[in-house]
Amino acid sequence: MPAFRMNTTWLRCTSLLALATLGLAACKEENKYVAPPPQKVTVAPPTKQEVTYYLETNGNVVAVNSVDLEARVQGFLTEINYTDGQEVKGGKNLFTIEPQPYLAQLNEAKAQEAATQAQLRQAQDEYTRQSTLGRSDFASQSVVDQALAKRDALAAQLQQNQANTQIQAINYSYTQVIAPFDGMVTAHIPSIGALVGGATPTKLATIVQLDPIHVTFTISEQEVQRIRESLKARHIVITDDSKIPVEVGLQTETGYPHSGLIDYIAPLVNTSTGTLVARGLFANKDRTLLPGFFARVRIPVDKVANALLVPDVALGADQGGRYVLVVDKDNVVSQKRVETGPLVDGGLRVIQKGLAADDRVVVGGMQRAIPGAKVDPVVQTASAR
Repeated sequence: MPAFRMNTTWLRCTSLLALATLGLAACKEENKYVAPPPQKVTVAPPTKQEVTYYLETNGNVVAVNSVDLEARVQGFLTEINYTDGQEVKGGKNLFTIEPQPYLAQLNEAKAQEAATQAQLRQAQDEYTRQSTLGRSDFASQSVVDQALAKRDALAAQLQQNQANTQIQAINYSYTQVIAPFDGMVTAHIPSIGALVGGATPTKLATIVQLDPIHVTFTISEQEVQRIRESLKARHIVITDDSKIPVEVGLQTETGYPHSGLIDYIAPLVNTSTGTLVARGLFANKDRTLLPGFFARVRIPVDKVANALLVPDVALGADQGGRYVLVVDKDNVVSQKRVETGPLVDGGLRVIQKGLAADDRVVVGGMQRAIPGAKVDPVVQTASAR
């Protein structure tokens, strides 16, 4: 029994010694912190290209010519010579209004004119005879004067007859309602057999010219000055408005696919709004632009030869304004405040101020680019993303 207790004590001492030895060995190993590798981000230098600055506004499509076709003489409508909505050429007869009464009045006026002409010829011959006899004292001066008065009266009557003939010819011409220009004619209002042209003119239809077509818009006084200064810098005569390009896009269209020229700028400023009315002229062969459409309008006002651009997605914003993230030569991220310009085709944004041409702008992995942190940049050409 005493021998067993002694053996147990020895085992305990041996175990404690082993644990102490392991503890000393563990204390000799050093704990080291291994930092994670820098985050990968995509960087690119700003793109350099020529950029055109535009003045953008809104306008409305307006027909170059739009006329209500009206009956100017009274009568029954006998013919409608077009299909509703049809495009017609200028000079085409669209409506006919009972021509027979007006033709008869014209023929009567011509007959009266011819009769007066015959009487005038006879009166002229009689005056010539009496005048010759008067010089030989074979006719009294009174007879000569009477012959002269009759001749002059018939001459005046002939002028009256000629005027009446002209009026009747005009009235007869009104029995045919002619298209004044090339255009599209709306649906007819009265039907064949209707009495038109009573005390007031009767509207028959409307004709609208669609090619070319106008787009009208307003621009402020300051914007007009900007445009004219730009033209002056490009050696374009300020008063020659026809050389100013203008572009238009409809609400359902992308960009500004329609190109034209400004053909009118109002000479007066509206004092209540401080704006001027301007107008552009556009070809419209496919009839895309219709009167009444709302249109987006832009006018080029300036050009910059080597503007700096970055993808629009590379820009951030906070209370201080717009900024980009750049990576320096030590691959450390920093924030640069910038002033931005317009967005151009391809999703690139013009940077007007705050960025250098050799800056490496973060264009991908921006959520991993933290100002002050080191990154692993991958360089590529700037493009819209």
